[in-house]
Amino acid sequence: MATRKQYTKEFKLDAVSLVVDQGYSRSEAARSLDINAQMLGRWVKELQSDDGQAFRKRPRIDTYQFTQYPVNTFSCPPTQENVMSGKAESE
Repeated sequence: MATRKQYTKEFKLDAVSLVVDQGYSRSEAARSLDINAQMLGRWVKELQSDDGQAFRKRPRIDTYQFTQYPVNTFSCPPTQENVMSGKAESE
Protein backbone atom coordinates (compact mmCIF):
# COMPACT_ATOMS: atom_id res chain seq x y z
CA MET A 1 0.00 0.00 0.00
CA ALA A 2 1.40 3.34 -1.01
CA THR A 3 1.67 6.05 1.62
CA ARG A 4 0.53 9.60 1.05
CA LYS A 5 3.15 12.16 0.29
CA GLN A 6 3.53 14.63 3.13
CA TYR A 7 4.68 18.19 2.61
CA THR A 8 6.45 20.35 5.18
CA LYS A 9 4.92 23.54 6.49
CA GLU A 10 7.71 25.51 4.80
CA PHE A 11 6.97 23.93 1.42
CA LYS A 12 3.27 24.76 1.77
CA LEU A 13 4.03 28.37 2.74
CA ASP A 14 6.39 28.74 -0.24
CA ALA A 15 3.80 27.26 -2.59
CA VAL A 16 1.07 29.57 -1.30
CA SER A 17 3.46 32.51 -1.60
CA LEU A 18 3.79 31.85 -5.33
CA VAL A 19 0.04 32.36 -5.71
CA VAL A 20 -0.66 35.07 -3.15
CA ASP A 21 2.49 37.21 -3.26
CA GLN A 22 4.03 36.58 -6.67
CA GLY A 23 0.87 36.50 -8.79
CA TYR A 24 1.12 33.02 -10.29
CA SER A 25 -2.14 31.22 -11.00
CA ARG A 26 -2.84 28.15 -8.92
CA SER A 27 -2.50 25.88 -11.92
CA GLU A 28 0.84 27.44 -12.97
CA ALA A 29 2.28 27.18 -9.48
CA ALA A 30 1.00 23.64 -8.99
CA ARG A 31 2.41 22.53 -12.33
CA SER A 32 5.84 23.99 -11.55
CA LEU A 33 5.89 22.33 -8.12
CA ASP A 34 4.48 19.03 -9.45
CA ILE A 35 1.50 19.04 -7.07
CA ASN A 36 -2.26 19.00 -7.57
CA ALA A 37 -3.84 22.41 -8.20
CA GLN A 38 -6.81 21.61 -5.96
CA MET A 39 -4.49 20.78 -3.10
CA LEU A 40 -2.68 24.08 -3.59
CA GLY A 41 -6.07 25.81 -3.56
CA ARG A 42 -6.88 24.20 -0.21
CA TRP A 43 -3.56 25.42 1.17
CA VAL A 44 -4.28 28.97 -0.01
CA LYS A 45 -7.75 28.84 1.54
CA GLU A 46 -6.40 27.39 4.79
CA LEU A 47 -3.77 30.11 5.10
CA GLN A 48 -6.24 32.89 4.28
CA SER A 49 -8.66 31.68 6.94
CA ASP A 50 -5.73 31.21 9.31
CA ASP A 51 -6.66 31.20 12.96
CA GLY A 52 -3.05 30.65 13.95
CA GLN A 53 -3.20 26.94 13.17
CA ALA A 54 -2.60 26.75 9.43
CA PHE A 55 -0.74 23.62 8.38
CA ARG A 56 -0.60 22.22 11.89
CA LYS A 57 -0.09 18.54 12.42
CA ARG A 58 -3.21 16.77 13.48
CA PRO A 59 -2.94 14.42 16.43
CA ARG A 60 -3.20 10.75 15.69
CA ILE A 61 -6.35 9.04 16.85
CA ASP A 62 -5.63 7.12 19.99
CA THR A 63 -7.35 3.80 20.50
CA TYR A 64 -8.35 5.05 23.95
CA GLN A 65 -10.82 7.43 22.32
CA PHE A 66 -12.74 4.45 21.00
CA THR A 67 -12.86 2.67 24.35
CA GLN A 68 -14.11 5.53 26.51
CA TYR A 69 -17.75 4.57 26.22
CA PRO A 70 -19.23 1.11 26.67
CA VAL A 71 -20.80 -0.52 23.66
CA ASN A 72 -24.57 -0.50 23.82
CA THR A 73 -25.62 -4.10 23.22
CA PHE A 74 -29.19 -3.00 22.55
CA SER A 75 -28.18 -1.10 19.43
CA CYS A 76 -26.75 -4.25 17.89
CA PRO A 77 -28.89 -6.76 16.01
CA PRO A 78 -29.92 -9.64 18.26
CA THR A 79 -27.50 -12.54 18.30
CA GLN A 80 -28.14 -15.93 19.79
CA GLU A 81 -25.94 -15.02 22.75
CA ASN A 82 -27.86 -11.78 23.44
CA VAL A 83 -31.22 -13.53 23.11
CA MET A 84 -30.21 -16.29 25.50
CA SER A 85 -28.95 -13.82 28.12
CA GLY A 86 -32.01 -11.56 27.81
CA LYS A 87 -29.99 -8.63 26.49
CA ALA A 88 -31.59 -8.53 23.05
CA GLU A 89 -34.02 -5.77 22.22
CA SER A 90 -37.65 -6.82 22.41
CA GLU A 91 -39.90 -5.76 19.57
